[in-house]
Amino acid sequence: MGRIIRKERYFEDEVYRLDRQDIISSLVRIVQYRVQNVRDFDEIRNNINKDLKHVLENLILNYPVPNMIYENELIADKIISSLCKIVKQVILGHLIVLGDVFDRGDEPDKIIRILNQKDIKRYLTFIWGNHDILWMGAAAGNKSLIAEALRISTRYDNLIFLDRLGIDISKLKEFALKTYTGAIPDNFKAKQNISRRMEKALSIIQFKLEEQTIRENPEFNMQSRLWLHKLAEMLKNNETSGLTDTHFPTIDLDNPTQLSPEEEDIINDLAHQFTTSKKVRYLMEFLFEHGKLYHIHNYILNIHALIPSTPDGQFEEFLGYKGKALLDHLQHRIKAIGKNYLESKPQNPKDLALMFYLWCGSKSPFFGKDAMKTFERYFIVDKSTHKEKLLYWGENLLKKEFMDKIMEEFGAERIVYGHTPVDVRKGEKIASPDGRAINIDGGFSDAYLSRGHALIQTPYSLYAIILPTPEETIQARQKKEPVNLMVEIIDNFDMPLKVKDTYTGKLLIKKRNELYEKLLQYSEHYKDIENNKTLNYSMV
Repeated sequence: MGRIIRKERYFEDEVYRLDRQDIISSLVRIVQYRVQNVRDFDEIRNNINKDLKHVLENLILNYPVPNMIYENELIADKIISSLCKIVKQVILGHLIVLGDVFDRGDEPDKIIRILNQKDIKRYLTFIWGNHDILWMGAAAGNKSLIAEALRISTRYDNLIFLDRLGIDISKLKEFALKTYTGAIPDNFKAKQNISRRMEKALSIIQFKLEEQTIRENPEFNMQSRLWLHKLAEMLKNNETSGLTDTHFPTIDLDNPTQLSPEEEDIINDLAHQFTTSKKVRYLMEFLFEHGKLYHIHNYILNIHALIPSTPDGQFEEFLGYKGKALLDHLQHRIKAIGKNYLESKPQNPKDLALMFYLWCGSKSPFFGKDAMKTFERYFIVDKSTHKEKLLYWGENLLKKEFMDKIMEEFGAERIVYGHTPVDVRKGEKIASPDGRAINIDGGFSDAYLSRGHALIQTPYSLYAIILPTPEETIQARQKKEPVNLMVEIIDNFDMPLKVKDTYTGKLLIKKRNELYEKLLQYSEHYKDIENNKTLNYSMV
């Protein structure tokens, strides 16, 4: 059935042997279920094939239909195709993606093209993730984020992706081959030799630019990330036993954050390409215009990672804002940056610096750690320095007082967050004991392929599906069997969820009541007019 719906056509299955009438009946029941429980029939009626409208409406409403529609294969196939289209349009009431399309994969552009399709976009809400913020900041012109985005792409050998975007890295390649000769330490993970050299070249450019940003923005309190002067002192004094690498030909030991002329030429060239590329702009237009920082749907607060908080369970203040006010302020700033980018207007340097902080700052709602230890993982031998300490979000979610604070602040009943998935196969739970905090991550990054999940809400329950790994999917396809799915039930509703129980339903009820009040006011006004007429007639 799933394949028939996807392909929008009937074909015989050797295992299930369903005829056309079976398929039509099954598809009709799916649509009827949606009409009876969640969707407005008028919404479905608007999407019905005009040539078959009368027959399809009768099928859905259980009115009589001629047997010919089942017996004539040509007509039956057209009805099946039309019903498949309707099912696709109504089966999902709403799709919420919690971000990180750009998380180390090689086809984020293809994912966005799918999400940007008209039939999908109309019921889609996209929440920005930290990896999306990285690329949005890069496209807007932040040079350290450009270096970082490209460094990650080279680290995971995603050069074909860069080629599809039309990003010319020939200057970078030539520079990396010429400058970083000899063996490259194993901490640089790219599989291809040229990619490892570009990864190292970009890392040095990135660290130099980051330190410039940190020094220009002391309010970020990121002074602990200033490593290059420490590195220069180690190299000057020949105290290199704690380093994994000593080959830094472009670092001026007296001014380590200064870009070399070639590095400056390369990053300027890449910045021009990023900010003017039409292919990059197409992807970023979707993220800037259709993305948001958080979303409330059916009284569930959806966010990519976290709401910054303190050890004692209070909302953390940043830029003079905290809680919902902070998220609203940051969303406004990000949207303004996007508007300038899409209109090719110059950016405020403070706004570009903010995008860097949102990517890796400790008070960012996209990050959730004390620091991003990329420098240490590359160049410091002591592995204890590599650890990125998680902040207080996870611990605070277990506190009733903190959860109550979130629910009151946002007018929600639950919170769904992603960023890093729990590992259900190791016994970890997706939901908190009370079911109010739910961790959902699709697990599409190579690092999390065995840990992805999706959250499903029906009129009767709320549950998580543990997504199959690519290997499990391939094996099931080879065996021509459905993939076995693990399910975690989070809540079963005492009464089926109706439209009136949803956030949209509450808005409709409010609108209805407002119209009713206006009707009453009009009625009273009309009565006054009639009474005045009667009084005038009496006087006459």
